[in-house]
Amino acid sequence: MNILVTGATGLVGTALVKKVTAEGHTVYRLTRAESPKSNAKEPGVFELPWNPSSGGIGGSGGSSSLQVPANVDAVINLAGAPVVGGRWTNERKGLLRSSRVDTTRGLVSAIAKMEKRPRVLISASAIGYYGNRGEELVTENSAPGTDFLAELAKEWENEAVKAEELGMRVVLLRFGIILAKQGGALPKMMMPFRFGLGGKLGSGRQWTSWIALQDVVAIVQEALRNDSWKGPINLVAPHAARNSDLTKSLAKVLHRPAIFTAPAFVLKLAMGEMAETLLGGVRVAPQVLEQHGYRFIHANLDEALKAILG
Repeated sequence: MNILVTGATGLVGTALVKKVTAEGHTVYRLTRAESPKSNAKEPGVFELPWNPSSGGIGGSGGSSSLQVPANVDAVINLAGAPVVGGRWTNERKGLLRSSRVDTTRGLVSAIAKMEKRPRVLISASAIGYYGNRGEELVTENSAPGTDFLAELAKEWENEAVKAEELGMRVVLLRFGIILAKQGGALPKMMMPFRFGLGGKLGSGRQWTSWIALQDVVAIVQEALRNDSWKGPINLVAPHAARNSDLTKSLAKVLHRPAIFTAPAFVLKLAMGEMAETLLGGVRVAPQVLEQHGYRFIHANLDEALKAILG
């Protein structure tokens, strides 16, 4: 396959590109003009400049002369600025929105200009789509939430779904908390434990819907291969964990105590609106994955953390 990928240098993108190129596929990483270019030569990987605003892909002349291949089989859209990265000021919210909604709109616009369109668009989303649901168990059929992240996810998905009008199969990946040693949430969660300051957030009763990076990559590969996979898919392990249980599991694997508590009011003072995401949580079921018969590599939290952290 020839695969176009946005966000290819992020946590999921890096692992995915390595996996699919090892299987003989060719990856074209879409990079903005202002993005740093990689000097390392990776087999089966090429960089294509693109402008999300105009929808233009490919360059002309010099080192940017590479053009879009005539036959693109799939597009994987993983672009998006990190949600956890300081207070959600109006400027920060604008960046979160533009890096997801505007980028996806530009990508679909670029696809529309292709003479031969890809068969599938696999586009990132997030379980933030559901908002804070307390004890409710949600599936892909559950209604969306109404907070900032829920509204952001709805807009994000609405732009991706427009590719269906181009005759493409569209898969929406609603990511849970991705556990990986090399990036994402886990290294940030581990840091207090290394100083003996680990503990639960607030009451600790809020749900954390998680998934191991290894499963994420395997699921995206299945979505590439299987034409019956379409629409929203919750990328979460079968058993969500309460924050207090996640804390205990992490402490056990790291051989560190977990006796402290980060009070809710302190988190709100430090993080503002973003703290509601940490104190709320959502209990998500991978209903569609189970219907497709997907077998998780890491379905148990303790086992997953042991495997990830060695």
